Amino acid sequence: MAYHYQLYQFGISSELPLPELQPASDIEPEVRIRYASICLPLQDEARQLGPYLWASATAFYLRVPDVADFLIQNGNEIIIAPHPGIDEDSIRVFLLGSAFGALMFQRRHLVLHGNAVQVGDACLVCVGPSGAGKSTLAAALMQRGHKLLADDVVPVNAQCQALPGFPRIKLWQDSADHLQIATAALAPIRPGLEKFNLPTMSDMAPQPLAIRWVYILSAHNEDTFSFEPIHGMARFQSLRNNTYRLRFLEGMQMQAEHLQLCARLSNQIRLVRITRPRTGFALDELAERILADAAAHP
Repeated sequence: MAYHYQLYQFGISSELPLPELQPASDIEPEVRIRYASICLPLQDEARQLGPYLWASATAFYLRVPDVADFLIQNGNEIIIAPHPGIDEDSIRVFLLGSAFGALMFQRRHLVLHGNAVQVGDACLVCVGPSGAGKSTLAAALMQRGHKLLADDVVPVNAQCQALPGFPRIKLWQDSADHLQIATAALAPIRPGLEKFNLPTMSDMAPQPLAIRWVYILSAHNEDTFSFEPIHGMARFQSLRNNTYRLRFLEGMQMQAEHLQLCARLSNQIRLVRITRPRTGFALDELAERILADAAAHP
């Protein structure tokens, strides 16, 4: 049985149900997700990037121990080989993360590791390492009336627009508590993990939006906030450093194209490094400061 969805403005046919996505039975699928056994790419056809990772110009192989093997091919197919006894939720965590990140690289997009939120007729993207608070901040901005565009994986097209992504935000229990979001009825992203899928179907921006602001989140041991605009060549390097799974590109033969995409985006955005207090998070103040900065630099 195949399930049909829409994501990143293309149709998907999937043998694995993906309840996080928007159903779309009337769209011709451009990407197919199916179950099958997977043979490792031959060593002369793909470059090994790690103990469980191989990549070539057209194929990307990822093994997640005790979960599944994934083969992403030609920007239009994902093959899943589940490991014995694994649950579907755990497969979906890696399918909707690393596997789709690789797929969007193959489809010639710049992919940022962040969250995109609509502000006016454009969007802002908050990037940073895992645990920086990107999803929590996006949820706080949504509570202020701004629509979500993408969570965690933000593909950027050749026109420097962020594409509409997964209609959900992943929130840890403590973040949900701070935002006064009840989690009793929310599904955990995988069994045994206090991290939940918060559906955002009714609060999603439906169309690609030009990226106008990019904020890089970091933390320090002081009680103050700092907003430091980034200029010159550091702008380009900052975008490169916040690319989703940057090492995936090493075997995909996309380095030159990726550099061009980073340079193109760098030329049209306000790029700011935000340093926030490491403890306490001060979420409300952070959200208000970001919106004030965006308003001051339209």
